[in-house]
Amino acid sequence: MRPTKEQKRITAERAHGCCEYCRSQVRYATETFSTEHIEPQKAGGKAELDNLALACQGCNNHKATKIKAIDPVTKQLAPLFHPRLQKWSEHFYWSEDYTLIFGITATGRATVAALKLNRESVVNLRRALYLIGTHPPVEPLNVE
Repeated sequence: MRPTKEQKRITAERAHGCCEYCRSQVRYATETFSTEHIEPQKAGGKAELDNLALACQGCNNHKATKIKAIDPVTKQLAPLFHPRLQKWSEHFYWSEDYTLIFGITATGRATVAALKLNRESVVNLRRALYLIGTHPPVEPLNVE
């Protein structure tokens, strides 16, 4: 089942116009963002607000139906970041110049690797947006 128009609106509003994984901003995107199933439908995920996240096309495409990935440090399988249950800043941090995202936890590191959160095009955009003072975006305060 696909998310309804109202679910898409609520999901985008809740995300404050940012990809909930790489923190790219909708207003600077060249492609439409998706309302994605955090737990894929193939794995039993439903089109319910607590299972929906706003994702840029890059993150959505790399995530696809994944819910786990290999942590590059421990070489163990780790769950991917869950925007409804986890706080971004507890799993990730920005490089000093705010161009790169690093994982703090196994979940963070696995998500950075699997979703390729430091894709060249995104890093270049972050660099430009930082220079004009519109990056990084503010993290939403509440996790639902």
